[in-house]
Amino acid sequence: MQEELRFIVKRFTKQGFQAENAMAGKLPIVRIPELGITLGRGGTGKAQFALQTQHLLDSCVDRHLVICAGAAGGLVDGLAIGDVVVATTTVEHDYNNKFSNRPVPRFDGAPSTISRLKAVPLSNNSFKVHFGTVASGDEDIVDTERRRTLHQSTNALAVAWEGAGGARAARFSNVPFVEIRGVTDTADHDAPSDFKKNLETAMRNVATFIMSWITDVEQR
Repeated sequence: MQEELRFIVKRFTKQGFQAENAMAGKLPIVRIPELGITLGRGGTGKAQFALQTQHLLDSCVDRHLVICAGAAGGLVDGLAIGDVVVATTTVEHDYNNKFSNRPVPRFDGAPSTISRLKAVPLSNNSFKVHFGTVASGDEDIVDTERRRTLHQSTNALAVAWEGAGGARAARFSNVPFVEIRGVTDTADHDAPSDFKKNLETAMRNVATFIMSWITDVEQR
């Protein structure tokens, strides 16, 4: 969403990084040259996110990693609002194949990137970072029973919409992929209002974690 992108850019610029507006093909982008990051709005839903991610990949010369960064609903009690979840695996939970017993599609995050993310120092941050499965599907989870059954079927820590679409585009283009999500709600009946209330905090923490990762890599 545009709001997710705006809050991430806001955090980068507040930390003193210069943001440069540009175009990549048909899509507006924001470059953060000092961090080596190009930011673009992926669109809402798996299909739109896959389409726009592929367009950005085709339009950008330097493309070393795709990050799906955005908000998520927490599916387990151990997550606090504002915590960050890194998907070791993205599971496409709404791929409802009724013709066979094949499991739902799963997309592993780039192992080398995840290893580096696990080593990022976080002692000065007010949030925690969790590593595990993230469920991906075009469905808002807004009641406790659906929350429970989705966690049981996927073992996911959190749920969001677009990750599987980004993972498919990255796989098609042979580019490493990782999904990083900030928790805005607990996927219950309060989720719509909690999402709006907590979105800036969650995106600020996602941006802070990414900045910590990049600066830690540069210092090594």
